[in-house]
Amino acid sequence: MSFEGEVVLVTGGAGGLGDATVRKLHAEGAAVVIADVNDDKGKALAEELGNKAVYVRTDVLDDSTIEEAFAAADKLGTLRYAVIAHGGFGVLEKVVNRDGTPHTLKGFTDTIGLYLTGTYNVLRLTAAKIAKLEPKDSGERGAIVMTSSIAGYEGQIGQSAYAAAKGGVIALTLTGARDLSAVGIRVNSIAPGTMHTPIMDFLGEEKLSKFAAAVPFPKRLGQPAEYAFLAQHLLENPYINGEVVRIDGGQRFQPK
Repeated sequence: MSFEGEVVLVTGGAGGLGDATVRKLHAEGAAVVIADVNDDKGKALAEELGNKAVYVRTDVLDDSTIEEAFAAADKLGTLRYAVIAHGGFGVLEKVVNRDGTPHTLKGFTDTIGLYLTGTYNVLRLTAAKIAKLEPKDSGERGAIVMTSSIAGYEGQIGQSAYAAAKGGVIALTLTGARDLSAVGIRVNSIAPGTMHTPIMDFLGEEKLSKFAAAVPFPKRLGQPAEYAFLAQHLLENPYINGEVVRIDGGQRFQPK
């Protein structure tokens, strides 16, 4: 398929994985709505790309801001595709910490809220909008790609909240695809391993080298552009539906 004339919503569009996805799809001819809360990066990216790229401050837990992103998409064309790639904070706590205190409930619920509830919110609202469109000749109305993590399969020590949230996205993928099959919308997810997003540089070369050594092949961290390439394929390939695709160089997380 060609993305010429298509509109794609990318949540977390100013972040590492989202930025790469925005750039890739825009280069393929799509109009892109950069949905994020980082005003500086979002505006700068839209300005850099110029034509057919717009930034909208979007909180994935705030329906009104998602609707504002939809309104911006409508000015660009017809929104049929979305990549849900937003990130944010991380909580590193055990179910029971070393000092005997239990995991903070707020830390758990906030993590579930951002990564799982926020993903579901964008999925449900975007799908409802796409479902109103006339289908293409193939019967498809659109496609949505969500973002999980290999931590959803192999959560490490201290990752209970994050692993539960990402495991929820994994479970949501097939269920969402089945729910939306009646309206011709495909749903797939990407489960990245250790990706070299900009925030990783704060860890320093020594830790990055240790992470890379844990990857079977290629022995390095994944690149955001590789995530973007996979996201594009999942939007394009009409027979991939209800799948969670790992992109991790064969890595399997150890307990710690």
